Amino acid sequence: MSMLKGLLFDKDGTLFDFGGTWNAWAGQVLDDLSQGDPQRLQALARSLRFDLETKAFRPDSPAVAETNRELAELLLVHLPEQTLEGLEDFLTEEAAKAPVVPVTDLTALMRDLRSRGFHMGVMTNDSEVSARYQVGDAGITEFFSFIAGFDSGFGSKPDPDPLLAFAASAGLPASQVAMIGDSPHDLIAGRAAGMICVGVLTGLAQAEDLAPYAHVVLPHIGHLPEWLSAQS
Repeated sequence: MSMLKGLLFDKDGTLFDFGGTWNAWAGQVLDDLSQGDPQRLQALARSLRFDLETKAFRPDSPAVAETNRELAELLLVHLPEQTLEGLEDFLTEEAAKAPVVPVTDLTALMRDLRSRGFHMGVMTNDSEVSARYQVGDAGITEFFSFIAGFDSGFGSKPDPDPLLAFAASAGLPASQVAMIGDSPHDLIAGRAAGMICVGVLTGLAQAEDLAPYAHVVLPHIGHLPEWLSAQS
């Protein structure tokens, strides 16, 4: 393993707890879109694999890894009065308002990692505006030299191109960068880019889902300093 010099984080399920951040948000968004029609609500929830009884996303929900455009395409089938662009804009605007739930003390963690000399970035399949808003809301923007979404011009995961864009921006070979994420999409992209892949269990995937693609699976990113120290 080359000495790591760069750390690229997924956002949802990695920096922020997936369920804590998105479950209540999704329930409200689906209520708004259904406009009081219970049958439409059921159909919309099925499209996103959202359990209306538990008010939680199912592990196989497309919301884990798909872009707002792809989610809008799924919902549009049940919303013929909407346009794809309008629905995508609605999801993007509402996502930026979601109250994020950090998985650990992010400021302390990022300060520690920066003190070790790491170049750090965020790459999410959410929009860039949402990513910047939420990272800013968590007070950690200063630690990242690169923040990109699916609409930033580099592509989306599991394509490796946005990951390679981070490596290029940091002036690092991909082999010296770790991709850190909670979904197979994150780690498949990392493998394709030639990066070290670190899985975390703060999303909806289980360890056995991530293990085939990960070099290591950690409970959450707060365990990174200990793992990194063991690699040096």
